[in-house]
Amino acid sequence: MIASPVPTRAEVSDVATAIFEGADAVMLSAESAAGQYPVEAVATMNRIAEEVESDPLYRTIIHAQRTEPEPTGADAIAAAARQIADTLDLAAIACWTFSGSTALRVARERPKSPVVAISPNLATARRLSLVWGVHCVVAEDAHDQDDMIDRACRFSFRDGFAKAGQRVIVVAGVPLGTPGATNMLRISFVGSESSTEI
Repeated sequence: MIASPVPTRAEVSDVATAIFEGADAVMLSAESAAGQYPVEAVATMNRIAEEVESDPLYRTIIHAQRTEPEPTGADAIAAAARQIADTLDLAAIACWTFSGSTALRVARERPKSPVVAISPNLATARRLSLVWGVHCVVAEDAHDQDDMIDRACRFSFRDGFAKAGQRVIVVAGVPLGTPGATNMLRISFVGSESSTEI
């Protein structure tokens, strides 16, 4: 689409194949940097991605390609979070993460629920913004577990991923602020008070 407002079949096929293969993101180079139709190119690629993800076979194909979790506590927690969220149809999976590894592990599982990554590290949030299904929130680290759960629910509510009365699952590492220590998950209800200021 460098010089054409519509894609070729090969361009459509390339984007669709990348989505079916589980790519976190797809990018343009010449189309948006020097092309005559940059907005149309981005919009077309987005439409292709949305169409592929709405295909009835998409989830089956993605699940067939899923890699087995490594035999670590962090991978087991991420896999369990996806299974629990899918089984209970939870509104969101909220991940407290400093390095980004917790959110990456959960996103790798391709849950049906959106992943809300909460990090005090701006660089981590920026990197995670390219990861499939991850919505990033930059916030100071939680003071304790109750604060962690409360703010995870509030962020999920504030950003439109959960409504009052719905449940979210919170994944984190305890003790707080320890990179790579994912070892906790907790299911929590989003209360009506989540609409108050964070």
